[in-house]
Amino acid sequence: MTFLWRDALWFLMCAPAVAAGYVLLLRRRRTRALRIPTLGVVHDALQVARSARRHVPPALLLLAVILLLASIARPAADLTLPHEQRMVILAIDVSYSMGATDVGSTRLAAAQAAAKAFVEAQPRDVRIGVLAFAGEADLVQVPTRDRLSTIAAIDHLKLQSSTAVGTGIIAALLTIFPESAVGGDYEIFGSGHVPVAEHTLFPGLRTHKIDGPGRRAAGSDTSTAVIVLTDGRTTMGPDPREAAQLAARRGIRIYTVGFGSTGGVGVDVSGQRYEADLDEPVLRDIAKRTHAEYFHAATAQELNDVYRVLTGRVVLERRETEIAALFAAVAAILTLASAGLSLAWSGRLI
Repeated sequence: MTFLWRDALWFLMCAPAVAAGYVLLLRRRRTRALRIPTLGVVHDALQVARSARRHVPPALLLLAVILLLASIARPAADLTLPHEQRMVILAIDVSYSMGATDVGSTRLAAAQAAAKAFVEAQPRDVRIGVLAFAGEADLVQVPTRDRLSTIAAIDHLKLQSSTAVGTGIIAALLTIFPESAVGGDYEIFGSGHVPVAEHTLFPGLRTHKIDGPGRRAAGSDTSTAVIVLTDGRTTMGPDPREAAQLAARRGIRIYTVGFGSTGGVGVDVSGQRYEADLDEPVLRDIAKRTHAEYFHAATAQELNDVYRVLTGRVVLERRETEIAALFAAVAAILTLASAGLSLAWSGRLI
């Protein structure tokens, strides 16, 4: 926790003065009571029973004063705040090379297991969409809070030919901004499922529009993120760097995950040989341009670890938030409690 006006913390020096005044007042009352024999006897008889309880209301009041004085210094803390439109797009490479078995199971099976664990770990208010991309993209699950539907969509991913990382990125942007025209002349979705504008599915929802004159700072949209997982390099489609730049202009962060061996591996599918050659420099550049991060996972366990790290980063960015109002609210509650207990136990406020 930090304080935006640190110099105001000097006001806390008033708290010891209040405590000292309370102690002096108690001593004066005790001295006055003992001067009168009858009152002294009564005082001694009641002192044991009341010694602890009588100090509770003043102690609560002192805590309230301390909190109020601290609130003047404008305390702030790093908090994770909810957002009404938090969204994650999982873009998963389903090219034939994802059928390689160098990670125990197939790469695709390992990617599916890690993605499902990631989905289950997300807060319930986060909408998650699933994109499969190879030579073309397919929106297999529109962004939703329905975890069962999302997991079912991940389970039904199928291998396809070619690899187009840029296509996957643009497809993710079109999923976030269905009314945009970032695809250009490329056939992004082919025969796959195409995103539909949110307001046609859910009337009343605010839609994202990105084709206006304004431009957001790279990485500024902390409520939305894309995670691109691939085991190869682009063989067709738009340049992934240019696609990443489109995302950067709209504030969207793209976390990239390179899966499998960096030395390349071959896989046989239906009698044909396919090579997987991980293009790490491009994946690093995509993450850098969008103010995100690149991760490499050589095994299924490392991939699970990567997704666990991503769980706390994609749309759970912590922001410094002023909490002076919280201090004041707690101080008010303590003051009311102090007054209530004092009235109940002694019939007076002080």
